[in-house]
Amino acid sequence: MAHTYETPGWQQYVMQWDQPHRELEPLEREVAIVDGALQALVDAGILPHKRYDQERFLAHRAAVRDRFDIPWTAITPRLQRLLYAISAITRPQVLVAVGIFCGNTFISNAGAGVGPGACYTPRRLVGIEIRPEEAARAARNVAQIDPDGRAEVIAADGIPWLEQCQDPIDLLYLDADGQKGQGKSIYLELVEAAQHCLHPGSIILAHNSVNCAADLPDYLATMRDPARFRESVNIVIDDQGLEVTQK
Repeated sequence: MAHTYETPGWQQYVMQWDQPHRELEPLEREVAIVDGALQALVDAGILPHKRYDQERFLAHRAAVRDRFDIPWTAITPRLQRLLYAISAITRPQVLVAVGIFCGNTFISNAGAGVGPGACYTPRRLVGIEIRPEEAARAARNVAQIDPDGRAEVIAADGIPWLEQCQDPIDLLYLDADGQKGQGKSIYLELVEAAQHCLHPGSIILAHNSVNCAADLPDYLATMRDPARFRESVNIVIDDQGLEVTQK
């Protein structure tokens, strides 16, 4: 059921958080690393294939580099590509990202549906950020490459929003932090709040599955429980990690 895919040398692949667009390795290696991660997800039955338009991805990356205000980010170039590729391959009609900060994480997931990297037409793309000032920044950023406003940015607490959501969620991305020391352990509450929207085939992506693993034992145990979810793979291509789970 659950297993881990690790890229050799992932410990040395470390993001400079205040340099969001810095190249950390040759592009060919980045492509090969992400290709290996996608193959692991194909082998697990989570993805149907690993094909995506690399030129569209580079157009997306260039637009984010040129137009986004990103004070800092832990989203590495490898992870940016992987998130885009997962959405480009699965083409979620409804995508919800919780804990989007300045919008960089949201658009990494949603960029296959809007902007210069778009390769399909989704029904709904939602980014949720609890801090109003960062939600406002995210909205400004996203509008730079989505002038028609098809991608929504909402200033809200993710738990009550998910509890009230009536749409089936095809892809749920988690990157929120709980208050009062709760940290990433809030992921489990978020998934429980979204249960009524998840369906067989829904994909849940949880950032920080490696560096915040101490906060996530209950979450990871739940996602790796075959009675609850079909498959879960810990993708370790950088020092942050991404748990990829399919309902």
